[in-house]
Order: sequence, then structure tokens, then C-alpha cells
Amino acid sequence: MSEQLKFITQELKKEPFSKTYNLISFDSLEPLQLLQVLNDIIAVIDPKQKLDIREESPDQTAIRIFTTLRVLKYKPPNELSSYRSTFRAGLVQGDKLVIYPILEWLLKRVPELQKRAYLARFLVKIDVPSEIMAEEGIPDLYAQYEELMDQFKDLHKQAEKLRSSGFNTGEIRKDISNMEDEKEQLNKRIERLKRKVESHPNSQTMMNVARNLRLERDKEKKLAEQRQEQATLIQHEEQKIRRLQQQLHDQRQTSVGANPDTLLQRLEEETRTNKYIVTERLPKDITGRRKILQDLQRVVAEPAMGQSDLDQLNSQISELNSEINQLMEKRMLASRDPDDKSNLFRQQASIIAHKKEAAVETYRGLRDEYNHIQQEIEQKRDMVKEAGGGEVLKGEDFKRYVNKLRSKSTIYKKKRQEIAEIRAEVGVLSRTEEILRQRDENMNMQLSALENKKGVAGYRQTQEDLEKVSSVKSEYDDRKGKTLEDMSDMVTRMNRKIAEKKGALAPIIKELRPLRQRNTELTAIFEEKKHSYETANAGLESNMAKLEQEVRGYHEECKQEESRYHYLNCMIRMIEMQQQKVAEEMKAYTSSDPYTRKKTFRELYQRKVQEQENLGKGLREQQKTVRESHGPSMTQMKMWKDLERLMECKRQCMERNAGMTAQGISSYGEAPPAVLEDDRLVL
Repeated sequence: MSEQLKFITQELKKEPFSKTYNLISFDSLEPLQLLQVLNDIIAVIDPKQKLDIREESPDQTAIRIFTTLRVLKYKPPNELSSYRSTFRAGLVQGDKLVIYPILEWLLKRVPELQKRAYLARFLVKIDVPSEIMAEEGIPDLYAQYEELMDQFKDLHKQAEKLRSSGFNTGEIRKDISNMEDEKEQLNKRIERLKRKVESHPNSQTMMNVARNLRLERDKEKKLAEQRQEQATLIQHEEQKIRRLQQQLHDQRQTSVGANPDTLLQRLEEETRTNKYIVTERLPKDITGRRKILQDLQRVVAEPAMGQSDLDQLNSQISELNSEINQLMEKRMLASRDPDDKSNLFRQQASIIAHKKEAAVETYRGLRDEYNHIQQEIEQKRDMVKEAGGGEVLKGEDFKRYVNKLRSKSTIYKKKRQEIAEIRAEVGVLSRTEEILRQRDENMNMQLSALENKKGVAGYRQTQEDLEKVSSVKSEYDDRKGKTLEDMSDMVTRMNRKIAEKKGALAPIIKELRPLRQRNTELTAIFEEKKHSYETANAGLESNMAKLEQEVRGYHEECKQEESRYHYLNCMIRMIEMQQQKVAEEMKAYTSSDPYTRKKTFRELYQRKVQEQENLGKGLREQQKTVRESHGPSMTQMKMWKDLERLMECKRQCMERNAGMTAQGISSYGEAPPAVLEDDRLVL
């Protein structure tokens, strides 16, 4: 909800809404204000809906908003779409849970909904009742209305197609005008540079030389690109050759001392290994990976677990592990049956299967390691090649390489001796250069002194500066010539592009002229038809509103009459059932058959009344008897309880005396006063 409110408030701050709501102020809006915000957004989409909702009744507002949302094809959320009455009531009452999703949906699709609302004004058909359609002239008018609607669809499609086409005349004209301005600026710059260059001697020769230099540089650039492409192709081919040579070398090594039988045997073993991997190992790996993936997806889909959930899962895991251990023990006990002779073969099969799996794992590991080593070898070869080295040589190639190195070593020794001689000569020449530099410095000092003596000091320095300035000027002149050539080339390219654009646009402009004229005619026809359509639509809408109001009243009357009809029908049926029961009772009561008369409700109720009276009489007699015997019975009951207490006391005394007699002790010093004979107490 907070994200929804944040999006709505941010969109309302933009144009054309320009609202100044924040989250708190927007959430605290009254239902009427919230409906007004909804109406303002709908008014931006469809300007016909712009009004103050306080000026119309709530029913009219609800009907208008319902109609607009239906035209815009708004679908309520799932929790609201299942209860349409709740959705309608919430919209009428300005419920936030209903209004906020509508606002979010509208603000996300404003341009699209504006187009839909514009088209709905002309494409939503008017529902004319069958009674009005039966009138004279109405079917023809409705058919004409549908034809105009079809024409509007076609014209709108053509207009959208022209708008979405890449040939936008306004943009093309703008591009042409920009290019012409650039052309004029370039021409002015070229004229200025030409005036500057014409004063320079041999300007035409320099222009020709600069043009030829530019052409040669273009050729050099193209040749460099071709050289790069050829080098890339050569590199790919060399890699392919190395790979094929490596394969050939491996095949030759494997074929040393081999014969067709061994090759076939090796191929059969490799085929069996690959078949086992494909048919048995890979399906197991795929099944295991799929199971892991399903478990991971199930774990991801479940909500986050707490410590209690983890403890519960750990307890379940421990229980399952204990069950697994018990089942494995039972299985081991069952497999120790001495009569079962297949246990040995099962064990051997399981051992072989485990060996197979281990061998496959080893094979796969070795193959991966081999591929990894091959990749490393390729990388090392590429690094050696990039560093300027060659491939690793073997056999005869290595011997030839050693002999070449020996010959190169002799040449290296000779060259080193020559370098030593040259270094000695360089030392002599450097000493000579130093002596000459000292002499030059002395000569410069003498010349400076002579210049000072003759009064022309700085003449030699000035001459050197002039030579430097002339060299710099020649460099600037070369740059100017290059710039002039580049600008002339740019002007040529621009002229060529402008000519191409004009040539490409000429047929389009020719096609556009009649289309523009036809567009003007169709626009005029469209405006006329639109005006007539709006007039007819306004009249039909006013009539339709009146008819809808009458139909609504008739529907209410029909509902009331239907409910009254059903109520009266139920009352009539109840009365008929009662009359039927009364008739059956009268018939049975007046019947001469005594058995039939016994079935009447009168006889039945009389019997029940008599039975109840007899029962009450018996209960009253019983009550009288109980009242008379209550006093003596209570006295007798009290005497009986006293007797029970006395007997209980004697029993306890007898048990105590019996215990003392068993020990040879009597409380009286003589025989006990009571004895137990034949399971009876004698006092």
C-alpha cells in the first residue's frame, strides 16, 4: 500500500495534474475529495468528464465513472472482481481499497488511455432498443452510422501509419536546412582559407600534393584494414593447423606398433565406455541434478524458517536416519539367508557396478585433466607466439633447429667482434666530437667578440631564429594545406549527401503532395461528419438517458411486483394445505367407519388428553402415599443408619480384639466377649 501511495503522489505532482499531495495528506483525504481526484484524472484522459462532482448526484457520478472505466477496459483486482457489488459500493462510497488501484492503473497508462478515450467517442456503438429500431428510418440511419464508423476506423489507421512512418517531412526539412547552413559555413571557411593560401607561392602545387597525400593515406588505411583481416585469418588458420597437427601426432603415436585388431579393440572399448557413460551414468547424473534443482526450487519457494522450524526439521532428519538404519539392518539380516544362493552373485554384481562407477569417474577425471592440459598447452603456445617465439620442436625439427643455432652462434661471435671494433671506433669518434665541440665553443666566443667589436652583436643568433621561424612557418603552411584539402573533401561529401537525400526524398515528396491534398479533403469531411455525429450522439444520449431512467423505474416496479407475487403465491399454497387438512379432518370425523374416525386429530388428541389425565391421577395418588409414609420412613431410615454405625463400631472392636488374641494378650485378662463362629458374629 505504501509503494502504491508513493507512486500515486509522485505522478500527481507531475504535469498536467500539478497536485501538491504528500503521503500523509493524500491518505487523509475524505471520500468525496478522493472521488474528485479520480474524476480529475479521468478528465485529463477524457476532457468531456471535467466537472465538479458536487454538482451532480452520487448515482450519476457512479454511473458515469462505471461507464468510463468500462470503456477504458479497467479490470478490478481479483479480490474485488469476485464481489462486484462490493466493488460498486466501494466506488460510490469512495473506499480507499477500491479507489487506489484505479488511480494507480490510470496513472500508469495516461497516453494510451487518452487515445482509447478519443477513439471511444467515435467507436463505441449506441445501444438502440428494439422498439426504436422498429420505427421508420431508424435502421437506415443506424446503418449510415455504422458506415461512418468504419470510415473513421480506416482514416484513423491511415493517419497512424503516416505518423509512425520514418519519413517525417518536418524532420527532413530541418535536416536539410541544417545541412545547408553547415554547407554555407564551410564554403565561407574555404573561401577564407583560399584567400590566405593564394598569397603563398606554389599554392596549386601544394594543393595537388596534399590531395595526392590524402588519397594515399586513404589507400594506406584500407590496406591496413585488409592486412589486419588477413593477419586474423592467418592466425585462425595457424591455430587450426596446430590443432590438426596435434591430432595427427597423437594418431601417429597411438598407431605405433598397432594393427587393425588392436585399433578395433581400442575403438570397441572406447565405444563401450562411452555407451556406459551415456546410457547409465549420464541419466543418473541428470536425475540427481534435477532432484537437486527441484529441492532448491522448493526451498526457495518456501518462506523463511526460524529456529523452531530448523529444530523440527533436524528432529525429522534424525528420525528418518534411525528408520533408514533399521531398514538397512533388516535388509542385511534378510540377505544373510543361507538358503538364498543368489546373495554371492548380488554381491559380485554390486562390486562390479561399484568398480565400473569408479573407473568411469577416473576416466572422466583423466579426460577433464587431459582437456585442461591441452588448453594450457594452447595458451602457452599463444603466449610464446606473442612473445616472438616459435612452436616447440621435436625430433628432426629440433636437430635442424640446433644446427641453425650453431651457425647463428658463429655469426653472433663475428658480429660481437665487429661490435667491439665499432665501440672502439665510437670511443675515438666521441673524443673527436668532444674536441670539435670545444673548438666550436671557442670559435663562437671569438665570433661573439668580433661581433661586439664590429658593432653587430647578436647577428648570428638572429639568423638562427629566422631560420627556425621559417621552418615553423613552412610546417604551418603544410597544416593549412592539409586543412584546406580536408575541408574541400568534407564539402564534397556534404554535397553528395545532400544530393542523395534530395534524390531519395523527391519521389516521397511527389507521393506526399496528393496525400497531403487528400488529407486536407478527408480532414474537412471528417470534421463535418464528426460534427454531425456529435449532434446525433447528443440527441441520442439525451433520449437514452430518459429511456434508461424509465427502464430503471420499470425494473424496480417489476421487482416489487415479482416479490409480491411470490409472497402471495406462498401464502395461497399454505392456506390451500390448511384447507386440505381441514377437509380431510371433517371427512374422517363424519365417516361411519370407526377405524377411520380413530385416525382423526380430534380422537387422537382426546386419547392423549385422557392418557395425560390418567397419568396425572396416578401421580397424585403416588404423591399422597409418599406424603403419608414420609415421617415413618425417615424415622426408620435414621434407626437403620444408627444400626449401621453400631455394627461398624462392633466390627472394628472385634478386629482389634482378634489381633490382640493372636498375640496372646487380652484387654480383660479373660476370654474375649465376642467370637466368630462359622462366619457369624456372636454377641
